[in-house]
Amino acid sequence: MDFGIFILAQQRGYHQTSQQVINNSIEQTVAAEQAGFCNAWYAEHHFNNYSLSPSPLMMVAHMAAKTTRIRLGTAVCILPLYQPARFLAEVGFVDTVSNGRLDLGVGSGYQEFEFERFGVRIADASAIYNEFLDILPKGLTQKIFEYEGRFLKVPPSSIAVRCVQDPMPPVWITSGNPVALGRGVRENHNLFVTALLNGNEAIQGLRQRLDKVADDNGKDLDRDVKFGFLRCAYASDNQAEIDAYLDCARFQRRISESLKFRRSQSDDGYMIKEVPSETDPTMEQLRKNLPVGSVNQVIDKMLEEISILRPKHIALQTQLGDFDQKTMLRQIDLWGEKIIPAIQKELGRQQPAIDALAA
Repeated sequence: MDFGIFILAQQRGYHQTSQQVINNSIEQTVAAEQAGFCNAWYAEHHFNNYSLSPSPLMMVAHMAAKTTRIRLGTAVCILPLYQPARFLAEVGFVDTVSNGRLDLGVGSGYQEFEFERFGVRIADASAIYNEFLDILPKGLTQKIFEYEGRFLKVPPSSIAVRCVQDPMPPVWITSGNPVALGRGVRENHNLFVTALLNGNEAIQGLRQRLDKVADDNGKDLDRDVKFGFLRCAYASDNQAEIDAYLDCARFQRRISESLKFRRSQSDDGYMIKEVPSETDPTMEQLRKNLPVGSVNQVIDKMLEEISILRPKHIALQTQLGDFDQKTMLRQIDLWGEKIIPAIQKELGRQQPAIDALAA
């Protein structure tokens, strides 16, 4: 079990400048490496304040120069919004400048607002995405490759800067679609999943869906598939801190759902209004659902969730809304110093019994 941080780079209002948001993302990555986290992940979104990260590959390239050990991941590159030849070239370049530390997370996208502005029909997203997945191994592993699809066409070409990782960086598939996840399983890619802000019941349902995806594609989920779990979690004895974090997490879901279901509102065409919806969880529900509370409470809840889902990787959402940066940096240190070692020690103690059951 290893741990990463997931950086959405949100701007909750004009009291935050875009420069401050990006600088906070950089600072959190450096802090995560120093605290012993294994991965840092960067989102991709466009044209509004939901996320100020337009190119996770650019972020990885920048952070490669500021770190030495931590793996750097895209979570995710929205493939239908890219031109394939340029994308492949940039993947090779980024894996090179990071000295083979790139984790390549990819997805098909879901915000029609973005697709319209790139001139891509969201109805075609799944088909374009699948053609991209055809192209990726060809372009990254073959000296000369070509492709002829319905949407994507590449004449015989060679990517000049080759990946350092052999044969290519690990690919992580993010999707709520079992068909897309199934292809990832068949092609031995990693999966990235989330239960959003829901609790144990949703995590149990997620585990069942993943078991079915793996089984339907001839694999055993625990033995054959590496998958990561994106989770909001926060440890503190200060209830006001916890509530501020949860409030930022709820803000993130409100904006995401507004964009996904095209009910977003804005006075200036950029800053999306935060509007409560019928799907909003209460603060009480969030405190029950998520690993929040004292250090020991968080450790116990995380272990409970791990026992249900059994992921190989957990990515903690650190930069949400306008949460105070100094407080978040202390939180990252706390996870590295106390929470992650305690979880890993307990999982190590349990492993012999798990192995015996599997045998």
